[in-house]
Amino acid sequence: MELEVQIKSLPTSPGVYQYYDRSDQLLYIGKAKNLKKRVASYFTKNHENGKTRVLVKKISHVKHIVVETESDALLLENNLIKKYQPRYNVLLKDDKTYPWICIKKEPFPRVFLTRNVLKDGSEYFGPYTSVKTARALLSLIKELYPLRTCAYHLSEENIRAKKYKICLEYHIKNCKGACEGLQPEEEYEKDIREIRNILKGHFKSSLKSFEALMLDFAERAEYEEAQKIKEKIELLANHQARSTVVHPSISNVDVFSIVSDESFAYVNFLKMVNGAIIQSHTVEIKKKLDEDDRSLLEMAIIEIRDRFNSTSKEVFTPFRVTAGELFKVTVPKLGDKKRIVDLSLRNAKYFRQERFKQIQIVDPDRHSKRIMLQMQKDLRLKGPPVHIECFDNSNIQGSNPVAACVVFKNGKPDKKEYRHFNIKTVTGPDDYASMEEVVHRRYKRLLDEERDLPQLIVIDGGKGQLSSALKSLEVLGLRGKIAIIGIAKRLEEIYYPGDPVPLYLDKKSETLKIIQQLRNEAHRFGITHHRNKRSKGAIQTDLSNINGVGEKTILALLKKFRSIKRLKNATFDELVQLIGRDKAQKVCDHLKIEHPPKPTS
Repeated sequence: MELEVQIKSLPTSPGVYQYYDRSDQLLYIGKAKNLKKRVASYFTKNHENGKTRVLVKKISHVKHIVVETESDALLLENNLIKKYQPRYNVLLKDDKTYPWICIKKEPFPRVFLTRNVLKDGSEYFGPYTSVKTARALLSLIKELYPLRTCAYHLSEENIRAKKYKICLEYHIKNCKGACEGLQPEEEYEKDIREIRNILKGHFKSSLKSFEALMLDFAERAEYEEAQKIKEKIELLANHQARSTVVHPSISNVDVFSIVSDESFAYVNFLKMVNGAIIQSHTVEIKKKLDEDDRSLLEMAIIEIRDRFNSTSKEVFTPFRVTAGELFKVTVPKLGDKKRIVDLSLRNAKYFRQERFKQIQIVDPDRHSKRIMLQMQKDLRLKGPPVHIECFDNSNIQGSNPVAACVVFKNGKPDKKEYRHFNIKTVTGPDDYASMEEVVHRRYKRLLDEERDLPQLIVIDGGKGQLSSALKSLEVLGLRGKIAIIGIAKRLEEIYYPGDPVPLYLDKKSETLKIIQQLRNEAHRFGITHHRNKRSKGAIQTDLSNINGVGEKTILALLKKFRSIKRLKNATFDELVQLIGRDKAQKVCDHLKIEHPPKPTS
């Protein structure tokens, strides 16, 4: 059951999943564009491969890490498989890693593709999941900036001593001859700075160079070359130049983030070693004394670092926390470090959503209690609104005015408590007076019958309808004893008695969703009653014009068919069985219903 619940609550985002057996042994690591769909497929398909069938039988529980893109999932899968070497994964050898673009630390730096990241002071950009993209980027750079490709040591002494000679690359204008001192080092370094910006994804500073090169080819009628540059630019525009999963400049740090609600907090931990995420873990913390996020995160950091024996000297957090001299705390504001913190926060949020889904499945009482507490906080109520009632008026062109009251308990419809109201004291389409009438009738009856009153009343409408409902509560002595709000449809404003400024809830909040569900249900229930009433009125008016058909016959037909349309679709035999042959004949003649000819004597 636990595994089934885990699968149902997985997110549909890209990420990496990890399968464990009953003894908590890691069996398999995989990547997915859609985590929920991919993991579910293991348990719904008939697998031809025998090893896969054995793997599925051994799976006891699933863990996962959410990332931003499918490429990030691919990179993270690679890192985790190398570190943990699960039994059912094909092990990846280190010489089969992803390519990087290196700017070598040397005079007149070379720029080239490599799969080996060395700690020699050089700059590495990537990794690139597509070699084609990395090569296209290098090709574009070489089109823009003539760079040397030789491995000579171009020190000032060697250049002065004329140790090297220019080669073919200089003659075909791919190089400016730095080896013979034909290009100043300052000019070369300026090109390297622009290349660095391109590799970091900052294309704006070099956009003019791109356009100028393309236009230059076009002006010289070299349309094929211009098209090549255009295609390379388009390829790069669709590429995520940097990865948040692996970044060599961020080494050996712990990353923490937190999200919380009224009762629980969720802390995510990402461990980065040598620029790669090798671990992700999220914990749920139950609040005891309404602790704030800062104190909870400080406590969780110490506990999690101790649990995982972390000795990292630096910790990234979304806000400043107290650490003393244990480690350095960094609060990134932008760039790659900020993206890592955002990724941790995303994993914490997904974990929280999954817990909600799991609780909804295995512990619905806790789920509803959490929603009630959230509604209490969002709507500024004195207590949780376990019992809510919502009112809506329905009339079309003033005919057959009716109203509906729907009842929700613990955030769910209680349909046996729904009530219809036919407006009795109001003439014509007057929403305000109609609302005043039905609210008075509803709660006078509840008081007379000594039944439980709701904790919250929701009025479908703005300030006018809310004021009308308040008059009835005032008369009944209930004002201030029951919370009451109005919801206006246009911008979903929430109105409170005596407050001209409405409340705007987050469009994605569960509180607003429940209020909208209440309002929609009241509208649906009221419209259904209104239609039935109009249909009955139409059939009653039409049938009352038939000679020899009395009130009892009309009531019998109303009860059976409810509308003229259904009555016209009835068979003659059905009518005979219900009201007798003579009256059935008269109804068929009046409504022009086809029927067998009259029997001859």
